[in-house]
Amino acid sequence: MSSQDLRAVTWTAAAEGGAPSLSLIDQTVLPHALNRLDVTTVDQLVDAIVRLVVRGAPAIGAAGGYGVALAMAQGEREGWDRARLDAEVARVRAARPTAVNLMVCVDRVAARIDEGAVAVLAEADAIVREDLAANHAMGAFGADWLLKRVPPGADRPLRILTHCNTGALATAGWGTALGVIRELHGRGRLETVYADETRPLLQGARLTAWELAQEGIPHFVQADGAAAGTILRGEVDAAIVGADRIAANGDTANKVGTVGIALACAYAGIPFVVAAPTTTVDLATATGSDIHIELRGEGEVLEWAGIRTAPAGSRGHNPAFDVTPGSLVTALVTERGVLEVGAGELPGVGLS
Repeated sequence: MSSQDLRAVTWTAAAEGGAPSLSLIDQTVLPHALNRLDVTTVDQLVDAIVRLVVRGAPAIGAAGGYGVALAMAQGEREGWDRARLDAEVARVRAARPTAVNLMVCVDRVAARIDEGAVAVLAEADAIVREDLAANHAMGAFGADWLLKRVPPGADRPLRILTHCNTGALATAGWGTALGVIRELHGRGRLETVYADETRPLLQGARLTAWELAQEGIPHFVQADGAAAGTILRGEVDAAIVGADRIAANGDTANKVGTVGIALACAYAGIPFVVAAPTTTVDLATATGSDIHIELRGEGEVLEWAGIRTAPAGSRGHNPAFDVTPGSLVTALVTERGVLEVGAGELPGVGLS
């Protein structure tokens, strides 16, 4: 199966006498197994989001939207009142605090609760359709911009660096930053991809490399610490990453390790590009300092495969994200076009 045909989040209607379910590709076991987890309760969904069974801002946004429908179905089975339903929806909304897509999508679908289950499910379905269309639009816009901004010598295709996973697994399908990469590959204008391994949970090595391999896209997996050197040696034409939240001034929260790539790109004078849907742009958040950065469990950096690798007395510092200043972002690619950012506030028109 081509990875672009994968759907990380799929709603399954209830069979006779059964409960509806949300089918999630279990991204904790890739690339060694392609398994699905069928979720029927809010507890299971919140756990799946926290454990990164489903991850990537657009994908957890889609899961959150369907989570409202899931909560309504569970509430009907168990006799919840409206206060309990609202509390369970709020739990889904808060499952990962940095990614604004989760909150936006939950709020959008929850606004239709009073119209009934059919309206709620229709709204969640619309989120998935819109995200898929947005990803394809981003791919085309981003590829067009890069080919104009980074003219390769003697028709040489581009060498692109990316961080974490921004492909079909992180979205409704196709991908954001990885969607741009796929578009370049489809046009015959991609030489290779440098995929950072993405510590501590290796989303680049496990997920991005898997998607690239499925598509036959040439790539290298490299240690996160190698990225700056690869850029400064002139082996990269541009870096393109996704985002979990973009503040009004262009500051961008993305998987931890991103800001170092942006700094290296600025020093080398090559583009650092962020690809994300407009649902990731949060104009109500003034700057990156206002973005809540999720701190995950210490064990993720103190252990490997359940075996302690750090001394017994060591503490673990495990921020899931960092914030790249807007002044380091060369361009923001959305489904509505490309905005060259640099410094200063993002214009509200067309982004809100």
